[in-house]
Amino acid sequence: MEFQQAKERFIQTWGTLGSQWGINRTMAQVHALLLISPSPLSTDEVMEELGISRGNANMNLRGLVDWGLVYRDILKGDRKDYFRAEKDLWIVAKRIADERKRRELDTVKDQLMLLKGVEGDTPEVTEFKKVITDIDKVTSEAVQVLGMLTSAADNFLVKAIRKLRV
Repeated sequence: MEFQQAKERFIQTWGTLGSQWGINRTMAQVHALLLISPSPLSTDEVMEELGISRGNANMNLRGLVDWGLVYRDILKGDRKDYFRAEKDLWIVAKRIADERKRRELDTVKDQLMLLKGVEGDTPEVTEFKKVITDIDKVTSEAVQVLGMLTSAADNFLVKAIRKLRV
């Protein structure tokens, strides 16, 4: 397979995977392009490479910066912003997990706290409270497991093992 074909396939595949971790296809494609780029790219280069509008490129680059997956660079003597991806995929995975937790699990936990305050003692209210409590337990366990996984990525031993693999 030729490089250009492999590059396009990677960008398309990463774009499809993006929806699995909570971002849109184009944002994931921009991320993929920056991941495999040996040097930072300007907005114009991203637009040209992916065939997207300036507004689409700007919006998705800003989103990737907000997720902590992409960094904005300014090159001396150039007025353009350039963007580069975080290349350490352990850091990428941790940031995705942290952002998903913040957007999804933390939001669910907040809503569950409100729902636990329902008043009444009818069989319907009792069953409602039981279901809400069960969901809260599962969500709390998910938050705890996710926390252990992301903290393990920061653990000295894990870092040492990763260095040995390289």
